Amino acid sequence: MTAISISTHVLDTSKGEPVPGVPVTLERLSAGEWLATDAGTTDADGRVPKLVPEGQVVPAGRYRVRFDLEGAPGGQPGWYPEVSVVIDIAGDSGHHHVPLLLAPFGYTTYRGS
Repeated sequence: MTAISISTHVLDTSKGEPVPGVPVTLERLSAGEWLATDAGTTDADGRVPKLVPEGQVVPAGRYRVRFDLEGAPGGQPGWYPEVSVVIDIAGDSGHHHVPLLLAPFGYTTYRGS
């Protein structure tokens, strides 16, 4: 079985800089309910390199990566207090990188590498 890992990176595109201090929560949908599986905070480079603890088996399923933008130091200016990105992970699918690009009145995400 291939290990599944999940990481993220938050960038402020209006400044061209990473966003440190953003609380990030990983949740898994189970029986219609979102259950927190792990959490982290973006580092000085805006990254959470591992949202899944080392050695933990991540089953296939639907996951939500929640970015608490108000929870960042000083809160993030802009229109979005929180951003949630919902992804489907297949079994044995390896690494998943979920970047978040922020601007005051917009955001985008994509499957990174």
